[in-house]
Order: sequence, then C-alpha cells, then structure tokens
Amino acid sequence: PSVEPGDHKSLAVAALPSDNQNRPQAQHLIYNRSTNTMPLPQNADKDTPIITHCGGGGRGQLAKDFLQQQGFINVLNGGGPKETECWNEFGNK
Repeated sequence: PSVEPGDHKSLAVAALPSDNQNRPQAQHLIYNRSTNTMPLPQNADKDTPIITHCGGGGRGQLAKDFLQQQGFINVLNGGGPKETECWNEFGNK
C-alpha cells in the first residue's frame, strides 16, 4: 500500500496493521483521492465498528463519508495522530 506525505507522522504513532499485531482485525484500506473511492472492508457487516485515520483527518473524513454512502453505519473519523483522545479510547481494540 502507498502512503501520502502527511501519513508519515501517523505511522510514527500507529503502525499499519500489517506491521504489528496490536490490532489483528484491522485492515489497511487506502482512500483514493483521484477516484474518490476505496476498497470496502472484507468480511465486515454494515454495523461493524470502523475507525478511519490519516495524517491530518481530511482523508479520514472522505473515507468515512464514502463508507457511509456504501451503507456502513458505525464509522468514526479517528482523525490524525493529534487526536489522542480517540486513540486512547479506541486504539487498543
């Protein structure tokens, strides 16, 4: 998977799911700004809790909006690495 320049600060705080075992059910799905789409989560019910994340929060919001348009109902924009309250609450789940 590719990353955008702003993602490097996020990766310093939370590695990709494939890089560690802290979030074994996590999936790394990239929102594509060129097509305004992204892969849909595999084996996920429409009410599965989903947290989007990116370098600053903007692309995370676009991903959240896209997932909701696809029928996912439990989506939270986790923002970027500055959103410590969100990660303190949900980061280890």
